[in-house]
Formats: sequence, C-alpha cells, structure tokens
Amino acid sequence: MSDRLDTLLHERRTFPPSAAFRRAATVRSKAVYQQASRQRLRFWAAQARELEWDRKWTKVLDWKPPHAKWFVGGKLNASANCLDRHVRTARRNKVALLWEGEPGDRRALTYWELYREVNRFANVLKGLGVRKGDRVAIYLPMIPEAVIAMLACARIGAPHSVVFGGFSAESLRDRINDAEAKVLVTADVGHRRGQLVPLKNNADQAVAECPCIAHVVVVHRERGTTDAGLAHMKAGRDHWYHELMDGADAYCKPAVMDAEDMLFILYTSGTTGKPKGIVHTTGGYMTQALATTRLVFDLKEEDVFWCTADVGWVTGHTYLTYGPLAAGATCVMYEGAPDWPDKDRLWAMVERYGVTIFYTAPTAIRAFMKWGTEYPKRRDLSTLRLLGTVGEPINPEAWIWYHKYIGASRCPIVDTWWQTETGGIMITPLPGVTTTKPGSATVPFPGIEATLLDGSGEEIATGGGFLAITSPWPGMLRTIYGDDARYRQTYWSRWDDIYFPGDGAKRDAQGYFWILGRVDDVLNIAGHRLGTMEVESALVSHPSVAEAAVVGKPHELKGQALAAFVILRSGHQRTGDLEDELREHVVKKIGAIARPDDIIVTAELPKTRSGKIMRRLLKDIAAGRALGDVTTLADPTVVAALKTKYEDEG
Repeated sequence: MSDRLDTLLHERRTFPPSAAFRRAATVRSKAVYQQASRQRLRFWAAQARELEWDRKWTKVLDWKPPHAKWFVGGKLNASANCLDRHVRTARRNKVALLWEGEPGDRRALTYWELYREVNRFANVLKGLGVRKGDRVAIYLPMIPEAVIAMLACARIGAPHSVVFGGFSAESLRDRINDAEAKVLVTADVGHRRGQLVPLKNNADQAVAECPCIAHVVVVHRERGTTDAGLAHMKAGRDHWYHELMDGADAYCKPAVMDAEDMLFILYTSGTTGKPKGIVHTTGGYMTQALATTRLVFDLKEEDVFWCTADVGWVTGHTYLTYGPLAAGATCVMYEGAPDWPDKDRLWAMVERYGVTIFYTAPTAIRAFMKWGTEYPKRRDLSTLRLLGTVGEPINPEAWIWYHKYIGASRCPIVDTWWQTETGGIMITPLPGVTTTKPGSATVPFPGIEATLLDGSGEEIATGGGFLAITSPWPGMLRTIYGDDARYRQTYWSRWDDIYFPGDGAKRDAQGYFWILGRVDDVLNIAGHRLGTMEVESALVSHPSVAEAAVVGKPHELKGQALAAFVILRSGHQRTGDLEDELREHVVKKIGAIARPDDIIVTAELPKTRSGKIMRRLLKDIAAGRALGDVTTLADPTVVAALKTKYEDEG
C-alpha cells in the first residue's frame, strides 16, 4: 500500500462566523483548544462534571492499550442524567420530544411525561425478568417508544441493542443472537412512504430462530383503530406494550452504574460478514455525548434541536437521545420519509416547530438539491440558526447549496466527522470560533488528538494520508461484543497503540482535515491513489449534477479506470454531449488523471435503507461481475435496472 493519497481537489472559499453569532456563542475563544491540548484529562474531567454522578471518579483515565477505562470508580445512571435531574427543576414542564408520525399524527412529551413513561417501562422490563446486565433488543419505528425503551433499559442497567427498523428479519435475528438478548421490543407496524412496514411479522420470523428471547413487547402503532390484526400475538411470549404499561408503577429507582458498565451495543451495518457489535459504556460515552451536544451545536435553553437520524444508527443514539436529553433540550423526532407526502415535508416541520438547529446527512442534502429550491422556498425557515451534517463527507457544492437555500447564507454549518465506534463527534467546527471551508470537517474537537499518518506510522503535515486517533477519548468503543480479538485486529493493528478508523483524509496548510472516505474506496489510477470523494465532488460541482458515485473498474493499461454514476438535478435533462462535458469538467477541477472512462446518467442509485450508496454493487456492475447481496437495499430493483443500463451504455 502506498504511504500517501493523492489530493487534487482544492477549495478556497471560507466562511467565518458572523460577529453576532460569535458574541452569543457558548465557545467564543480558540483558547479552549490550547487549554484542552495542555491539560487534556483536566478538560474531559470538567466536561464530565456537567453530568450528575452518584459517586465521583478516583481517576480520569486508565489506559492499557488498546483498552481504556474512563472516570474510574465513578458511578452514575444515564437515564437519570437525561430525566431525573431535569424534573427537579423548571425543565419539568419543558417539552423534551416533539414527535410527528408520517401520517401526520403528533405528540409532545414534556420531561415530566417522558420521565413517567420511562419509569413505567423500566418496571415493565423488570416484571419480565430483565435484570442488570441482561441485553434488550429494540426494533421499532421512529416513535417516542423507541427513546422510552432505550432510557428504560439504561435506567435498570440492561444494555440495549437497537436494530434499525428497515433491517430484514435475518439482520434482526443475527443481532439478537449475537447479543443474546432476553427481550425484544417491537411494534405491529411502522409507516414509510405511505406504506405499512410489517415490523412484527419480521420480528416473528427472526425470533423463531432466537432461543435467547423469552418475551416480545409489541407497541400498537395503530392504537386508536380497531385493527390489532396487523400483528400475530403468541400467547405467553408476546405482550401488548399498552397493556403492560397500564399496570406499571410510575417510579423505578435508577440503578447505580459504574462508569465502565455497558450502556449499549450497536451493530455496524457492514455489507458482508458478521456484523460488529460495538460496545459503549456509560460514563465516558455520556461525557462526550453531552460535551459535543453543548459545544458543537452551541445549544441554548430555548433551542429546538432536530437531528434527523433514526435511533437505529449511532447518530440517533448520541444526538437525538443521550446528548440532547442530558442537556435538557427540546428534540424533534420524525417517523417517515423526507418526501412524503411532498418534498417539502421536512421544511414544513421546521416551520411548524420553529426548529433552530438542523442536523442531517449529505445524502439528504443532495436529494434536496435534486428536488430543487422551490420546496424550501415554500416554507418559513427563518428560525434556523445552525446547520449540521453527519454520516459521510459533504461535497463542497452541496455544502454551498445547504448554506444558501436552507441557511439563507446566515447559519454556520458544522460538518462533523465521527463513527459508530467513536461514540461522539471527533472532528468538527465550533461555530462561534471556526472559519469553515465547504467540504472540510475542519479540526479535532478540543481534547481529541487526531493526525494523518503514512503506512509506516510517520506523520504527514500536509497532503493525503490515513486518518489516525493518537490518544484515547471518552466515548470510544471498549470492544466488539464477544470478540475482543476482532476489536484489536480491526482498529489497533495498523500502528502501535493508535486507533485507525479506516478513513483516508488530507490536511491543508491551515491544519484543516478533509475526509476522503474509506480507504477501501481509494482507487489506483496509473499509480495515483485517488479518493472517490474528490472525483464525486468535482462532478457535483457541475450545475447539472445533484449526486454522483464513483467506483473503479479494471483497466488493462492504468490498472483501474473510473466509472461514474450521476443523478441530474431537477429541471436538467440529459443532452447528447453531457457525458463529454462532465468528463472535461472533472479534468478542469482535478486534472486529466481523474477523467472518468464511463459516465452513466441514472434516475436512482442503489442505496441502503439509511441512504448510504452501495458502492460495492456499483463496482460489481462496472466490472461486469455477478451482483452481490442486495437484501439491505431500500429498493433492490434499482441495481438490476442500473446493471442493464450500464451494459447498454458503458
């Protein structure tokens, strides 16, 4: 493997925070970086003191690579930090969750109401035999009961394993069995694009092969109707959520948890092989979740915070549930698709709830670009004051579109890099002090030590290399559940005692990081190692293109050549010379080495149910191979149609 990655795309536009935003910001001085660098453990201890502890720690960090223990000896409860400490204050009657279902049904839960529901369900779980340390699987749509179930598990010390409601029965089965979950919490159905998702039917198929499951609790999503026939209930095993809750006591004493007790397992959705059960513990994870929520999002008491992620992903864990609720925020939660029943659904909700902070994925932003500006223009988005992105690198032109049409050129954008494994944000602007650059996650969060290394572990000051985290951080994964050898091999084997997240990145002369994507996606073109993100960004900067995916294909002379799949923006049509125009546009932006051999204009790309492009399948198409597993796709028909189109045009 080459020691470096070639970096050819350069972005020179800069966006400093406005004077008005800086004056009111939680962090107004860059001194926080120097202070955290000089006394890193003291910085994290100060952040930990923002939580409520039953017993203070005796040591901030015990580091025996690759295993860390944070806040050694400390005792706390995550649920109590999200609820109990607020209901003792004026926040008791503050709205915690503003929920909207895809059909338009709505609920608002205050901290007091959420507290009582969580206590009741904690007692329900205890009544089903769940004890401290037992695992509970959660397979729910984006409804308040998902958050209630998570916090109830945390309250009694039962680690939860949330499985995204779009996953198949097979995926659910594998995750339940790996975690050896005792109870499954699911729903009869969920809503998606006007259709009912048969969650209980999927759950029944999964549980048939899960001998560890003793009980299944079923939320009646369609409660209020007379049709409970959407779920088959097995006597003795299956229980209606509302019936159990009706008889449950409204107080459950929170378990006193050690800082290093497991809070949850979350399985990474790898496309092949056994899923990895990422283990997060209580004290360090909660510290980083709260600190980053407060400082990255400049959170104020009056804010209405909307992280659009599903709780089935780590972003929904950290920035819908644990971080904002520990901070006492009001959070928006939405069940359905962003374009149902029309493409202004999210903007209608921003207007309706007065959302001030909006945090979403570049995949969604590129979809908004594709649909056009008419949809956000229909709605009053003037309450927005801060925007964020998460999940993958954002193309500079998508960043600019987001800034201009959603943020009205006045809202700072926090482009955040982190992973399921890191637990919380690692590289990010601080909106009151950081001058942002479109496409750059900027610099590490205070107290995080990140750098670029080559293959032998030598630091790269500027240019492209492999992203590395050189010291432990509070929210870090502790192991892979049941497979510590895989934990060591996957994350700690490239360099001694240094965490390798698997991403390539470049660093510019100002020390800003630009994430180039997974090193698995790096292409070797005639001896040059190119990240797919740079070529995709060049394509998206063309006024006709809303989204692009670039993969490598075998080439006799160059080793690999580029194949690009592009989706056009709304109102743009394919012309006879568009492909040649796009090739020359890439050459102008990056250089001749990045000229795509094949460009396929398509209406859709193969994506997972979470919106990630399945580049593995695009590689299969470009190489003429048989298609791999398509069961995790949102629409499996897309890839077959695209394969036919590529064979006709490629």
